[in-house]
Amino acid sequence: MKKLLFIILIVLLFVIICQKSPSDKKTSNMNSNVSDKSLDEQNSSTSTSVTNPNNQQHSTSLIINPSGRTIEDRINLPKGFERIKVEEGSFGHYLRTLPLKPHGSKVKYYDGREKGHNVYEAVIDMDIGDKDLQQCADAVIRLRAEYLYKHKQYDRIHFNFTNGFNAQFVKWAQGYRISVSGNKVSWVKSFTYSDDYSTFSKYLDMVFSYAGTLSLAEEMKPVMLEDMEIGDVFIQGGSPGHCAIVVDMAVHPQTGEKLFMLAQSYMPAQDIHILKNPQDPQISPWYSIEFGDTLITPEWTFKKTDLKRFSN
Repeated sequence: MKKLLFIILIVLLFVIICQKSPSDKKTSNMNSNVSDKSLDEQNSSTSTSVTNPNNQQHSTSLIINPSGRTIEDRINLPKGFERIKVEEGSFGHYLRTLPLKPHGSKVKYYDGREKGHNVYEAVIDMDIGDKDLQQCADAVIRLRAEYLYKHKQYDRIHFNFTNGFNAQFVKWAQGYRISVSGNKVSWVKSFTYSDDYSTFSKYLDMVFSYAGTLSLAEEMKPVMLEDMEIGDVFIQGGSPGHCAIVVDMAVHPQTGEKLFMLAQSYMPAQDIHILKNPQDPQISPWYSIEFGDTLITPEWTFKKTDLKRFSN
């Protein structure tokens, strides 16, 4: 009898061990899977890089140099990219070296109010006056005119009004002023010759009052996206229309991928500012030229066919 009970106990113990062992192993594997998944999710959520179409990874922490006082010094390059070479004294060099307000400065409207939308990475240090004049097309005109004025290329400073009238700075400097009566515009001799900066500023105010995206788009020439240069402009003429100017470019020497940076003003008149890239924050404020058919900026959407260039 004792022998029989001993055998029964041995059998029962064997059955219990056989049932327990697979269960423990399954639980152990499940715990292992959960742990691995949590680690993957954690790594994904803390990643500070993104892969672009050419599999290049960029770190956000290296893009902005808070102490930089120009576009070139403030905005660093994503890894592997080099700034496109431009000649010193060129329009591209002028735009790339535009002075910036201190890091963290707010975009101000002409009346002193702050722009509420956080769409910009930096603010260009350029006075816009106290009138609601320097809006989107006006900012592009301003930058182009300031560059030409700086290099005393007065004969190249001319912009069309919406009705087609060509406002030439050389004529303005000779003392002529523009008379507007309805849709009729004419020159009237009013002053002696002056090409000082005050005279230049008054000329620009006149242009800002009667030019816009519609007239600017008409006097610029189309450019293929792959031929983009610093100083080119994405522009849609209309009412309303909008435009943003390319102020810097870079290229990856191995892949050939190009990056560009945009600046704009908007309505009402406000500081010119460097736009963020809402579609790829990891390389912002840079944009890849490989954006497809549609360029999405924080406050406007352009087509790749909207790229144009000053003809003179």
